[in-house]
Amino acid sequence: MTESFANSTLSPALSQAARAVVVPEDPWPGFARRARRHRQARLVRAAVAVVAGATLVGVQANVVPLPGWAPRVAVAAAPAALLDAPPRGALAGDRAWWDSLRRRISADPSTSTGGSPEGVWKVGDPDRMRLLYGSDQPGHRVALVAVPLRFGLLTKETLVWLVGPTGADARQMRWAGSSEGADSPVMALMRTEPDRGGFAVVVGPADTTVMISGDLRYTARGVLEYENLARPDGGGVGVAVLPSAPLRSEPVVRVSRGAALLYQGGLGGGPYAAPDPTGPELGPLLTAAGRNARGRPLDDAALRTVVASALLDSRLPAAGTTVRVRWSGREGGQAVALLTVQPAGGGVIAYAVHGDDRTGWWTDLRLLLPAEGAEQRPIGWRIRADTGTRTPTGQARVIAPPDAARVTVTVDGSPTATVALDASGAGTTRVPPDRAATLTAYAEDGRLLGTTPVPPVETNMSGLPGDSPATRVVP
Repeated sequence: MTESFANSTLSPALSQAARAVVVPEDPWPGFARRARRHRQARLVRAAVAVVAGATLVGVQANVVPLPGWAPRVAVAAAPAALLDAPPRGALAGDRAWWDSLRRRISADPSTSTGGSPEGVWKVGDPDRMRLLYGSDQPGHRVALVAVPLRFGLLTKETLVWLVGPTGADARQMRWAGSSEGADSPVMALMRTEPDRGGFAVVVGPADTTVMISGDLRYTARGVLEYENLARPDGGGVGVAVLPSAPLRSEPVVRVSRGAALLYQGGLGGGPYAAPDPTGPELGPLLTAAGRNARGRPLDDAALRTVVASALLDSRLPAAGTTVRVRWSGREGGQAVALLTVQPAGGGVIAYAVHGDDRTGWWTDLRLLLPAEGAEQRPIGWRIRADTGTRTPTGQARVIAPPDAARVTVTVDGSPTATVALDASGAGTTRVPPDRAATLTAYAEDGRLLGTTPVPPVETNMSGLPGDSPATRVVP
């Protein structure tokens, strides 16, 4: 009775409660669906990445054409001063010849790379190719072309010299050199042949003047002068016909804008008749050079070394040149010397050197002086540390002229001081590396003998004495 009552009473309630309970859906089918979608997305992304990677490799290897919308990464650009200038030279107006040359360069990348390992670069948009200069020179046709190159996403611009015989068509033009980057706004080319001479072409910005030096001359007033071989061929272009006989020194290019020097550098290559310091004329020159030298004499080997070095550096022959050792001594176990070199009728070049044949020799001073009064000038140079940096020590060595009883030093911003000299007329004095100083010599009766600045340390010795303000007295 009781059980029957319970069943009849609870069953409807339990059924109603059961119907009210929400049973969650099995989570596994939903998880499986989401996992499938994620896998499919990963596969699609991976496939896209593989295709993109393969395409990028193909583009970078110049196998797959680069789409026009794809960005480029520039790694080098030609100097804007040259690119912005109008085409120069007699061939600038020959449109048919230029179009033919442009097609040749586009079809043959070795024309713009010279067959070097850079041949992996391909010629880019031919419409961006530019003729900067073109003309006929003695026995040659010369062109300077700006060529866009690409290697996949990387691009660069190179300036290319092309040379062929006079009147050459595009097929006869051959690579003769190239340059990249915007470091120098000047392009130069020199071609020489033994016993036949040659030519040099220099292209700078359109508003500049170009000089190409021939033989040099140290004038009696203390100025270095060069014979100018260049003739203009349009604004900013200089062309030189080089003689068949070797020049005495490497031709130097100077590109100026008004009074401002924009560029200076050697042309490089070519035959030069550098003086032979071992010739028979050197013997008598050495005998005269050491005569009346003050201080501790140099031994024969050291004398020969320093004199030959001075002749080579100044590009002067032994014949007709006067060399004098004004003073020599020893410091720190090494020889120290001051000598002067003077061509016939020219200015005087003072050289200060120190060293020995075991450790080598250092040039401490190169200074071009006017011939008049050179013997009465005190000469001083900044002493540098014998280290790789060759930094100034703050001391200067001073050599008095033979007739001097007293030498003073005047450092900018400081009172004049007297230099302590030894019996040979040599001494040292304090001159801060960043301060200008002047030496003045007086005779026994107080008469002024001469005055000379202590030049700054020469940081670039690639030029000749007198090329830079640090190596001359005359402004």
